[in-house]
Amino acid sequence: MQPPLLVKYGFRIRTRAGLIVDNLKIAGRDAAEAERKLRQIYRDCEILERVCMQTGSRQVPYTGHEKVATLFAAGTAK
Repeated sequence: MQPPLLVKYGFRIRTRAGLIVDNLKIAGRDAAEAERKLRQIYRDCEILERVCMQTGSRQVPYTGHEKVATLFAAGTAK
């Protein structure tokens, strides 16, 4: 049995205007193709989470060390 030609990926993104968009479903041969299609629609978006709908595996993109330090600083400032 051959694998499916297209797999659906679910995305959670932050648009360049700062809005959070959940449950975006995009089909692609692989995650890179689905992400490329997403970026054609939502230019300059930040991908917060990517889920392969076929396997259910979650992939959270790398967050730079400056952003992580900012999050820690914000959490300790309370």
